[in-house]
Amino acid sequence: MHKDSAITATVGHLIDGQIVPDTERTQPVFNPATGQSTLNVALASKTTVEAAIASAEKAFPAWRNTPPLKRARVMAKLKVLLEQNADQIAALITAEHGKVLADAHGELQRGIENVEYASYAPELLKGEHSRNVGPGIDSWSEFQALGVTAGITPFNFPAMVPLWMWPMAVACGNTFVLKPSERDPSSTLFIAQLALEAGLPPGVLNVVNGDKTAVDTLLQDPRVKAVSFVGSTPIAEYIYAEGCKHGKRVQALGGAKNHAILMPDADVDNAVSALMGAAYGSCGERCMAIPLLVAVGDAVGDAVIAGLKTEIAKMKVGPGTDNSNDMGPLVTKPHFEKVKAYVDSGVAEGATLVVDGRSVKVAGHEEGYFLGACLFDHVQPGMKIYQEEIFGPVLGVVRVQTLQQAMQLIDDHEYGNGTCIFTRDGEAARYFTDHIQVGMVGVNVPLPVPVAYHSFGGWKRSLFGDLHAYGPDAVRFYTKRKTITQRWPSAGVREGAVFSFPSSR
Repeated sequence: MHKDSAITATVGHLIDGQIVPDTERTQPVFNPATGQSTLNVALASKTTVEAAIASAEKAFPAWRNTPPLKRARVMAKLKVLLEQNADQIAALITAEHGKVLADAHGELQRGIENVEYASYAPELLKGEHSRNVGPGIDSWSEFQALGVTAGITPFNFPAMVPLWMWPMAVACGNTFVLKPSERDPSSTLFIAQLALEAGLPPGVLNVVNGDKTAVDTLLQDPRVKAVSFVGSTPIAEYIYAEGCKHGKRVQALGGAKNHAILMPDADVDNAVSALMGAAYGSCGERCMAIPLLVAVGDAVGDAVIAGLKTEIAKMKVGPGTDNSNDMGPLVTKPHFEKVKAYVDSGVAEGATLVVDGRSVKVAGHEEGYFLGACLFDHVQPGMKIYQEEIFGPVLGVVRVQTLQQAMQLIDDHEYGNGTCIFTRDGEAARYFTDHIQVGMVGVNVPLPVPVAYHSFGGWKRSLFGDLHAYGPDAVRFYTKRKTITQRWPSAGVREGAVFSFPSSR
């Protein structure tokens, strides 16, 4: 339980290069492995968020006019600092999110790769040039910064997802206000301080911790030109609608319910190994997790259930500080109760609970938010555990008889974030990748998360907006194109008026 007397510090905000306490409203940050809190996080007032926006607005002109190469060098220095401080960052993630340290390091490494990509800004911002598009006429395009931009990020990747956003935004010449999750804010703030150490001028990156007050201020303030969000679909819909209503460019990544298809010709043992990490890694708190497996044929279903039962029995559940553990706790007690209620619902609706993780207890961590791996068989469309995003260590197996039936299940679902197929048949894989209505697709790869120099995003109700996150799409999102057409008439030559529409003829 949280005890006020145990609180020893408060995570504040970073505005104009300085830590701002703003402790009028706070809430505790819990260690999910112990259920205890020794830390508060400040919840920003509207005035505090407006101060951060003002700082970003003030810093924008000078930063916009800083040569892209100098901006890129800051990113290059930040990459080095992130690598040097990786152990401390991972420890902060684990202390507040709960994921195993090795997983926290993996998250950070994916974020570092995005910082590295942002350091290519001089190449990415070169624009296009054409000489003599008409007689003596040249034309070129430039990618210019928007101004003040903002990001709202989720609890499940407190280091990686912010690094999807602000490094590219500032490398493109924008300034940024970041609103991380108030559940695990420390690693995000620490990384922002490293950016200052790397040479980022005060005000270019500001961090405000908070709740809906902070979010609404960012969405409604006219000085903010673009907002990027990653989180659940209901909130993504709200942010997209509210941001667009106030004239902003908005990119909102929502929820997911990713299906994996297991074909009769697949290597079941390798598929089981892949599914264990995809379903139960990070306690299932990933938008690219696999919570549903569609087995094509009853023999395949029987084999994969047997294999998963065997592997789940070997799993170690415990605090993330011990790298020998496979799975840590869920992030908060309310989320623990929510996921547990989904398991109860699956049982009530008639799915077969093959492995029940609800009774898991971790010695010495009895107050922690630990839920063991849960495995359902005979899950049916329409069940709550089939339709809704659970965001926990719950894997459901659905049985069908053909690939077409499996694909129809995926296409009919409201989410279209990620999917994969396990097969040795190239024809089946090609058909699947060509026709499935999902944004990120894997073939024998259960978590098809694009690398930093591609872009991340789903289809259907998993993404609101026209552009995906990070990679090449991020350059387009955080810039506006300006096209210049230029001609210099010959000196002393008077030209007559031309009334026809101009062309290259």
